[in-house]
Amino acid sequence: MNTIRIKQGLDLPLTGSAVCSLGEASGIDTYAVKPGDYVGLVPRLLVEEGALVKCGDALVCDKQDERIRLTSPVAGRVTAVIRGEKRKLLAVVVKREGESEGCVCSTTDVRMAMLQTGLWAMLRQRPFGTIANPDDRPKAIVVSAFDSAPLAPDYDYMLQGREEDFCNGLRALASLTDGVLHVCFRPGQQLAAAVQGQNGLRAEYHCVEGPHPAGNVGTQIARLCPIDKGDRVWTMNPQDVALLGCLMRTGVYRPERMVAVVGPSAKHPQYYRLVAGACVSSLVSDQLADGNSVRVLSGNVLCGTNIGAGGYLSGYDSMVTLLPEGDYYDFMGWLLPGVHKHSFSRTFLCGFAPRSSRVQRWLKPRFDTNRHGDVRPFVFTGNFEKVFPFDIYPLQLIKACLVGDMELQEKLGIYEVEPEDFALCEYIDVSKTDIQPIIREALEKLRKEAL
Repeated sequence: MNTIRIKQGLDLPLTGSAVCSLGEASGIDTYAVKPGDYVGLVPRLLVEEGALVKCGDALVCDKQDERIRLTSPVAGRVTAVIRGEKRKLLAVVVKREGESEGCVCSTTDVRMAMLQTGLWAMLRQRPFGTIANPDDRPKAIVVSAFDSAPLAPDYDYMLQGREEDFCNGLRALASLTDGVLHVCFRPGQQLAAAVQGQNGLRAEYHCVEGPHPAGNVGTQIARLCPIDKGDRVWTMNPQDVALLGCLMRTGVYRPERMVAVVGPSAKHPQYYRLVAGACVSSLVSDQLADGNSVRVLSGNVLCGTNIGAGGYLSGYDSMVTLLPEGDYYDFMGWLLPGVHKHSFSRTFLCGFAPRSSRVQRWLKPRFDTNRHGDVRPFVFTGNFEKVFPFDIYPLQLIKACLVGDMELQEKLGIYEVEPEDFALCEYIDVSKTDIQPIIREALEKLRKEAL
C-alpha cells in the first residue's frame, strides 16, 4: 500500500464524538429532496403536491440532462413543494405512508442502474463538484474511505458487515473508467484489510497519514492524479459505494445510511440508521439539553449547512453536528488571556500549548458560533500555507477569485480545489472572511463559461 504523508493541516479538539452504538431513530415520517445540495443541477419539478409516489420515483430531474434524477427515498405522498425567492425550488417533502421495500432495478448495467434509481446523483466530478456527466469516462475515480473532519464518523463501524457490498461497489465504479480507481485509507483501518483481501478488484490502495484535511478527497486527488483544465476525476462517498454494491448484488436500491449525531451540545453522541433526506427533528430533540441555544448543522463544523432543529439531512452528509450558539457578547475578550479559546495564531494563551489533540482537549477550549469580532479587511498573515496541503498559493488564489480574474485563477490551480478545501483557511483567518462562498462563486463562473 502506497503511503501519503500530509504535514499541513489542523485537527480541532472538539468534544462530542460519536460512540460506536446504534440509537433508535423513531418518529421520522417526513423526508425531503433538496436540489440545492447538488451543484450545477437545474431542477425541473416532476410531481405535484398531493401526488402519491413510490420509492425510486423521480421527483426532480435536471433540465440540462433529464437522465439525472432525484428520486423519492420512501413510498408516500408529496406533502409540500418548498420554493424560495424567484420561485427557486428548495425542497420536495414526502411523507411516508406504509413500508417501503426499496426501488427495484430492471437492468444489470452499472451506468443505467444508477441513472434509473437516482444513485447517479451521488457520483460527483472534479473540477466544480457537480454531478458526474453520464457520457464521460473520467481519467480516475477516487474513493476516500475515511473522514478526517472534526468529529467525523468512523467508517469502520458504519460499514461493519457491509464489506462485501463495499467491494462490489468498487468493482462497479472501476467499470466506469478507463483509468485508475484509487481507494484511500487511514493508518490501521480495518476496512483496508477487508478490501485488499478481495480478488479481481482493479484498484490502487493508499494509506494517508496526517491531520485534517488528509481525509478530504481533494487533498488525495492533488497527490494522486492532479487535475488540469479539461480533466475529469469522479468521487463517491463510501456509504454510497456500499449502496451501489448492494444494488448490483440484489437489484434493489434502498437509500439508507448511517448518520452520526455529534457535537459539544449532544447529550449522547451516537449513530442512527436513517433513510436519505430524513427530518432530524426527533433526533435533535432527544440529544439537546433543555434551555440551550444550539445550531444544527448537516455536516461538520467547518463546512456544514445550518438546517435548523426541524431541517432535513443534506444529500451528501453522514453526520449532524450540534454546536452551541455564540449569542453572547464577550466583553473585552481580546484583553483576557483566553485559556479556553482555541487559537491557531497564538492570539490567546491556549494557542501556546502543544497542538496535539490530547493536550488541547485537556485545556477544554470552548467552541461555539461566536465570531469574536467583526469582519475586517482581508490581510496577509502567512498562516494559510500551514493548513493548506496543496501545491497552490492559497492567498493569491483567493485574491484572484475576489477580483474575478479567471485567467489568473486557472494559472493558480483553481480546478484542483473545492470550497471544503479552504475550510481550515477560513477558520484560522484573522480577517474573518467567508472564503468558501468566494471559492464557490468563482468555480460557478468558470463552470458556466465552460458550458
